[in-house]
Amino acid sequence: MLPGLWLLFFAGYEASALKMETIWVLFLSLVPVYTRGQGAYAPAQAQIIHAGQACVVKEDNISERVYTIREGDTLVLQCLVTGHPRPQVRWTKTAGSASDKFQETSVFNETLRIEKIQRLQGGRYYCKAENGVGSPAIKSIRVDVQYLDEPLLTVHQTISDVRGSFYQEKTVFLRCTINSNPPARFIWKRGSETLSHSQDNGVDIYEPLYTQGETKVLKLKNLRPQDYASYTCQVSVRNVCGIPDKSITFELTNTTAPPALKLSVNETLVVNPGDNVTIQCSLTGGDPLPQVIWSHSPSPMPHNSIVQRGKLTIWGIRVEDSGYYNCTAINNVGNPAKKTVNLLVRSMRNATFQITPDVIKESEIIQLGQDLKLSCHVDAVPQEKVFYFWYKNGKLVKFSDRLVAIRNDPELLPVTSSLEIIDLRFTDYGTYLCVSSFQGAPIPDLSVEVNISSETVPPTITVPKGQSTITVREGSRAELLCEVRGKPKPPIIWSRVDKEVPMPSGAMTVETSDGKLPLESVMREMSGTYKCQTARYNGFNIRPREAVVQLNVQFPPVVEPASLDIRQALGRSVTLRCSMLKGSPMKVATAVWRINGSLLPVPLIEQQEYSEYKVDNVSRETSGNYECSISNDVGVATCLFQVSAKAYNPEFYYDTPNPTRKQSKNYSYILQWTQKEPDAVDPILSYRLDVQQLNHRPLSPKYIPVKKIEKGMLLEHILTDLKVPHSYEVRLTPLTRFGAGDMATRIIRYTEPLSSPNPVDNTCHFEDEKICGYTQDTTDNFDWIRQSSLTYDPKRTANTGPTMDLSGTQEGYYMFIEASKPRVTGDKARLISPVYNITAKFCVSYYYHMYGKHIGFLNLWVHVKNKQPTLALSLNGNRGNTWQQAHVPINPAGPFQIIFEGVCGTGFEGDIAIDDVALKRGDCPRKPVVPNKAVALPGNGALTLHISPHYGLLTFFLYVLLR
Repeated sequence: MLPGLWLLFFAGYEASALKMETIWVLFLSLVPVYTRGQGAYAPAQAQIIHAGQACVVKEDNISERVYTIREGDTLVLQCLVTGHPRPQVRWTKTAGSASDKFQETSVFNETLRIEKIQRLQGGRYYCKAENGVGSPAIKSIRVDVQYLDEPLLTVHQTISDVRGSFYQEKTVFLRCTINSNPPARFIWKRGSETLSHSQDNGVDIYEPLYTQGETKVLKLKNLRPQDYASYTCQVSVRNVCGIPDKSITFELTNTTAPPALKLSVNETLVVNPGDNVTIQCSLTGGDPLPQVIWSHSPSPMPHNSIVQRGKLTIWGIRVEDSGYYNCTAINNVGNPAKKTVNLLVRSMRNATFQITPDVIKESEIIQLGQDLKLSCHVDAVPQEKVFYFWYKNGKLVKFSDRLVAIRNDPELLPVTSSLEIIDLRFTDYGTYLCVSSFQGAPIPDLSVEVNISSETVPPTITVPKGQSTITVREGSRAELLCEVRGKPKPPIIWSRVDKEVPMPSGAMTVETSDGKLPLESVMREMSGTYKCQTARYNGFNIRPREAVVQLNVQFPPVVEPASLDIRQALGRSVTLRCSMLKGSPMKVATAVWRINGSLLPVPLIEQQEYSEYKVDNVSRETSGNYECSISNDVGVATCLFQVSAKAYNPEFYYDTPNPTRKQSKNYSYILQWTQKEPDAVDPILSYRLDVQQLNHRPLSPKYIPVKKIEKGMLLEHILTDLKVPHSYEVRLTPLTRFGAGDMATRIIRYTEPLSSPNPVDNTCHFEDEKICGYTQDTTDNFDWIRQSSLTYDPKRTANTGPTMDLSGTQEGYYMFIEASKPRVTGDKARLISPVYNITAKFCVSYYYHMYGKHIGFLNLWVHVKNKQPTLALSLNGNRGNTWQQAHVPINPAGPFQIIFEGVCGTGFEGDIAIDDVALKRGDCPRKPVVPNKAVALPGNGALTLHISPHYGLLTFFLYVLLR
């Protein structure tokens, strides 16, 4: 069938007398036969086209489509789809950078647009189209983002030069590095002279290993006097995407040297909080003059700091300002010089103690005659500068063979002081005080007290009766409790028993002093087992005592279906089920059913995880919204069911051929559709058709009777007397004996018929985005713009250009050139027609609007295949704020194209527009319409166009294939 269709089409192409409308009628007479034989349902097909600022779209050596774009430009990709029902489109991406979040935020749209695309957004983009019929269609295109950064030039000398200066008989390496895509080309220059590899014995140019084209080294062997000069590294991506070359210059002299530094302080500097700290980082060498930079690790520079010429000053230094401060000097010669200061601000906090019974005898209680160790620790900066002093009952401890002080116990934290009491006696009972101190520094001492007596006993931990399981409702407050006994009472550490599950606060553990763990506004995720245990500090350093508490959080049910649409034919039955997916408790306590808000009788049921209701007979009375409210004594959740005998919506067929012109200002449209699930309900008797011009009152509805409809059957109706170029909203509603079904809505937009290879009697109104197959010339200065009264910029230049198209409607489109900045006098924009493969005498008719005091030229060129374009008509100057018509006779001697060229005048009030372009066979009207005769172009008037004679025909073929 399809080959016959093409023969019919090309017969119309050769026979100029056959009208385009006749071809459409023949085409439509064939389409229903073809589609009804197999059903209109068809799997999705997709094709990616570009509509953005691509530098080039090409096929690489593995037949992959590659879309090249400059960084910062706008990426626009369109996924053209066919198939029925209308496929849904999803864009995804692979490759590129892991930081590119596009993979996680897929775009569900036929057009993918990325403003100011960045290099990390390059990669392979996939268009996935699916409609539930067959397999999804997946197409891809690789986006290659082009960029060229500023080059970086560094200078190195041979390692044997320990003095750090550049002088005779030393080898120097000038290393030029660049980030670019594609790989850059390097050119080295000495002054204005271009250097080449091995041009003499003193010069080598090479690429280091493993640099992948990003680096080029200029090697100067055994420096000679002439080598002291100005060197330039010029990088280029060969003007790809219009990216200009970049360069960097370095002056090599006999004083060139890498940077060197010295600091005014030692590598470790300890200061007191509140001090004003100054560190001087001085340059001791480097030519050219190095740049000195201060940085702080691991956090940024403190806000109370200031850097002036290498001097770092921190006012009123704080404990949190501690850290490593780096002074770095860079002049791109040799390696950067770096000096680091470890700045420590004195501080002490968090004093703790531990009581360790006799370790050797593995005792967990204090007993006379056994050993006992008291330990004291404080978190300090610097830790090793802390001094500890032990007191007993207010007096300084006198150390002896039985009272031994230990500075660093390997079993405890570093810099911990321990007092070991050997062979504990009754006289050793008492109050011990550990004092930590920075000697000679204005930092307050910290102390911790430990009481040792016969009442000092290890801790025990229990959960109070009735508190081992806590049950609360979601959103309320809960408190977990573990009781600890003993003297002294250590803190309690709470954690989740579940592995690697944090506490509600986000921390892995929570410390409490009283054993209570308060939880505010508990959530269902907080259910589980919690462990409480004694801490090893501020108490006995023994095996921790543990207990567990179970937290049960009750929450309302989660049900399915949340909402369900059920269609059924009249008289049939249907059972509705509302099931509990989650909940605590997980049982239905009550279930209440309603229809349209009215209660329904439901028999009592035993507790289970669902509730059912049966509709015995679907009718108008039993149709409606059913609601099931399930409760588990904590809360309520609702299932919604829409039960009816309504027919499903029609599915518009989007692959219908283009609209057909019938008269000069009317058009018709072939509306085609299938019916979704026609057998789900009673047979469809007819369709109600409502047609409304956008922003106008609706027309009277029409009714389209139908016979038995099968799934996939293609139905059609021709809409007539639609006004060019207006758009219409079409509403289609199926009708059964139940009544009206679901409505489908579609916007019908007028599509300008292509100026096909048979241009006779075709007028291009530019109402369609394809602008009748016209294309923008890629060799001119700027483009023509398609716009209407509704789309033009309200801030555009006044006193120039039209406000509406020739038809005088706001929706009507026309083509125009914008003469405002950045346009300059003489800039040209060219609009090229398709190729007309007919040799005859024609009349080119078109309307033009040339209003403004800076109007330039509007030229009409004719380009015959294999010949230079010839000027057919040139208009210039202000022609008034009105549309005027021009008729231009042409007699091409072969396949030809017409070209509209707009030339900017001397200012911004120079907008020019065209509309309603027509080619008619024969002579032009005798009475001249053009008020001015043809005039010469400014300057030499020469025009050179590099136009493929097959470009317009190729555009037409692509258009037919895409449809």
